[in-house]
Amino acid sequence: MNDVRELLGRAAEHAGQPVISTEVVYARAARVRRRRRATVAAAAFAVVAAGAVAVPGLGSQTNQEQNASVGAPAESVGNSGRAKQLVKLLPKGVGSVEQVSLAAIIKHATAAQAEEHPVGPLDGQYSVRRDGGVGYLVVDVRTGKQVEQKLGGVDPAADLCKPTNGEPRPAQCEREELPDGRVLTIWSDPMDYDGTPLWGPELVARLTLKDGGVLSVRDSTGLRSEQAQGPLLKSPPLTRGQLRTLMLSPELPAKQ
Repeated sequence: MNDVRELLGRAAEHAGQPVISTEVVYARAARVRRRRRATVAAAAFAVVAAGAVAVPGLGSQTNQEQNASVGAPAESVGNSGRAKQLVKLLPKGVGSVEQVSLAAIIKHATAAQAEEHPVGPLDGQYSVRRDGGVGYLVVDVRTGKQVEQKLGGVDPAADLCKPTNGEPRPAQCEREELPDGRVLTIWSDPMDYDGTPLWGPELVARLTLKDGGVLSVRDSTGLRSEQAQGPLLKSPPLTRGQLRTLMLSPELPAKQ
């Protein structure tokens, strides 16, 4: 169900500009899945991917336990304190959190090429270092208009845990209808697909928003590819319960 990851990236918004988005970075990794899961992909596109990741279409910076830092210009995507704000929402002991650019890590993009256009206040790609490994959290918000353009009329609240046309059910998929009408879906993805880059297992979460938009988060154990900043984490940065708590944090989506 990582097709949703395609929403994590930001496609180039102006023709001719050398923008490299996470959508482009993860395009190859998601291609196999999109071929096999055309129907599910349509519904999954309702959110961030957890993307073309998203990662969902996601270098390294100075490591400070439970703190955030701003990396070198070639690696940063304009930190502006977002990592520090995200850390406040994460559980203690999650590790060292830094805002990074996956385009810079994977494609060696320059700061200009990796420029992003965040919608949510904490949209971004973040490395999580702990116990010698490096995983990633990718946060992405899409407006109702963006979701409509991507889905072409497909209901973003469609049940991703019950794909149609014989498609396989996402692993450990849980769909929760919240009292206010929003829908939260969380599932596991082994990420055992061919392509470049290669990713470790992850959790993916998608939350429909009241304005028709979607919030998505990829909770990845890291990269298997040669671009990896370190070994995979033994488990995703956040547990399923911790990911749910983060998804429901009012600080994540843009103001409704």
